[in-house]
This record gives sequence, C-alpha cells and structure tokens, in this order.
Amino acid sequence: MRIAEVIQASGYPKIRANHPTTLEITKEGHLTERGDCIVATCASKGCADLSTQFSKLAKNNETRVTLTIEAGNRTETIRGRGNRRFTLDDPNDLVARKSNYVCHRTMMILADKSALDLDREFVKILRDPRTRIRIELVAEL
Repeated sequence: MRIAEVIQASGYPKIRANHPTTLEITKEGHLTERGDCIVATCASKGCADLSTQFSKLAKNNETRVTLTIEAGNRTETIRGRGNRRFTLDDPNDLVARKSNYVCHRTMMILADKSALDLDREFVKILRDPRTRIRIELVAEL
C-alpha cells in the first residue's frame, strides 16, 4: 500500500537549515533565526491536514516514509520510518527526525537526513521568497 500527499510551500530569507537532527516544514509565514531546522514556510499542510489514509499508514512501525523536496531545478529526498506513537495532530508543522523521538509534530523518525544534511546550494534556493517548493510525502508499507 502506498499513500502520497503533495504540499506546496515557499522559500524564506531566514531559512538556515542547519539543525543536525531535525527538518521542519511549517505553515507559518514568518520565522526567526531560532528556527534552524525549518526548510520551507507557508506550507499548504501541517500534520493535522494529512489525509486519514496517510495518517493511518504512517502510524505503523513497518511503514517507510519518504519526503521529497523540489525547489528550483533541484531535489532532496529524506527517507525514514513511521511509528505507532504518531499523533499527527499539529495544525502547523511537519517534522522529520533522525532520532526516534515522537511528538505531535513528528511525521517521520529515523530519518537519513536532517536540515543540516541538505546540499548548501539547495538551501540557498530555499532562502529565496520567490521560490515555490513542492513537497511529496509518501507512506508505503
């Protein structure tokens, strides 16, 4: 079984993308320097907006979760796992974590990349507020 979600987002000048263990996508349109894991703003979805089918599949320890971020002419892919402890009820954020820590914003654990692991040329593209970002989130069992 495979369920995909597509999310639209925007770049933002203060995107630093230098957190060593997490990566975040937010619906917020403004961020501060402290948001060092954020890679996209003005997202069309947060965890609570994901379909029931996606959420059900992501709440399985055996599920593979893939996050693909497309911006400019570049793509980054992050792979991780789902987990039965996911609540997926945060209205604003989607967070991928290298660890197995779970909170209401977590949509992927044991990720193979964090914000810091993204190509720095890709991060430059994400800093442009004119950049339109396409995100595909896939849960697959």
